[in-house]
Amino acid sequence: MKRLFSTFVVLLILTQISFGQDKPRFFDDVLAIKKYDKIYNPNTNAILFVGSSSIRKWDHLQQAFGHYNVLNRGIGGAVIDDIIFYLNDLVFKYKPRQIVIYVGDNDLSHENETPETIFDKTVKLYNAIREKLPDIPIVYISIKPSPSRAKYLDKGKATNELIRTFIQKEKNASFLDVYSLMIRDGKTMPEIFVGDMLHMNLDGYKIWENAIRPYLVKNEN
Repeated sequence: MKRLFSTFVVLLILTQISFGQDKPRFFDDVLAIKKYDKIYNPNTNAILFVGSSSIRKWDHLQQAFGHYNVLNRGIGGAVIDDIIFYLNDLVFKYKPRQIVIYVGDNDLSHENETPETIFDKTVKLYNAIREKLPDIPIVYISIKPSPSRAKYLDKGKATNELIRTFIQKEKNASFLDVYSLMIRDGKTMPEIFVGDMLHMNLDGYKIWENAIRPYLVKNEN
């Protein structure tokens, strides 16, 4: 009997380990968001900010744009494919009136990714949103020039130009160029970043706030 029980315990542990390995990227992060939503029941018809850590770490987003009714659903470390995978959980369930997207920064640092592949994934994300939300206004924030990723500046600039050309031809879509606002004499601006030189400090986010505000759709309710 003890041998059978021990075998059962080992199998249970192996099953749990196997399940953990099979979990999609950021499964726990999205699960935490779902639990949060059950407690606080976020409003629909909000302006949804979605994307990677530059969105997630925007701690004062509500303070900056609270009167617009905004919702932050960023996932730290996310690449474009992650946001596509979780669209139902991070976007569609909220029935937003507008979407602000920042993602692609982390794709940029993958050596096998090119401006063309990042662009293709961005178009895939855009089209996936448009399939369910054909008319909703979308603001795409350009990839920012981070000091820690200075060697990818040309790659980021080329990617931004491809996406800009695409977005400008789309209905109810805007390309927001923060790259040019965060570069000086062709170089990055360390003073608007925190110590990791990847994520922004308050001064960096202030640049974003001022740039984004004219694009936001006011809450008519």
